[in-house]
Amino acid sequence: MSPALHLHLDGPVARLRLARPEVHNAFDAGLIAGLTDALQSVAADATIRVLVLEADGASFSAGADLNWMRGMAAASEDENREDSLALARLMRTLDALPKPTIARVQGAAFGGGVGLVACCDIAIGVPTAKFGLTESKLGLLPAVISPYVIAAIGSRNARRYFATAELFDATEALRMGLLHQVVPADALDAAVQRQIDLLLKAGPVAAASAKQLVRDVCAHSDGAKHDADNAALIARLRVSPEGQEGLSAFLDKRKPHWIDA
Repeated sequence: MSPALHLHLDGPVARLRLARPEVHNAFDAGLIAGLTDALQSVAADATIRVLVLEADGASFSAGADLNWMRGMAAASEDENREDSLALARLMRTLDALPKPTIARVQGAAFGGGVGLVACCDIAIGVPTAKFGLTESKLGLLPAVISPYVIAAIGSRNARRYFATAELFDATEALRMGLLHQVVPADALDAAVQRQIDLLLKAGPVAAASAKQLVRDVCAHSDGAKHDADNAALIARLRVSPEGQEGLSAFLDKRKPHWIDA
């Protein structure tokens, strides 16, 4: 694995840490490829049930590395397209990861760093964290990360912050939905652990499938098909081994097997 990344496994919990604090965990082609590969390995590991995305240093991620941006500014349009597709693959891989994901936001996130936060299922940050979608200052837009950021903060807020590139604080991030919780720095790990504990008490298949259910519901425009698909899903879950175990445990007033597994 790239020295810019650390993947630590602790039983069913994987912690993927950005480790370029000297450049505020900014993206370059190597980090993007390394993150994508690491996420794919997590997705393929059946023993992992939760992923925590975290970072070293003062910043969560400052977005694009300046040297990388300088190189891409001199590259051709086709080269820039391929480079942008690599970032798109990273965001899509994180957003669709078949495990619940938690962003541990200990510092500032800008540009693509905001995209990482938005792609995670749960995001917890500290009061001093700052955020910005600053691409318009460069005559650009956060196009690749836009589907995830818009889903997190809503189209009305996105129209403002995509255009103005103004910075916003953790309170505003919480108000808009980019963060789910803001806690003091010395309580951050405890808040993350509480979410891990809750996720590990849920059925593994149910927890992993929750984001796909939300995605499918949001994509539906046909109400009748929506109802039929949801009915088929709950029927499938009820007769599945996990569903049977969960219902039996509830009726027997005992813990389901996955809590002690």
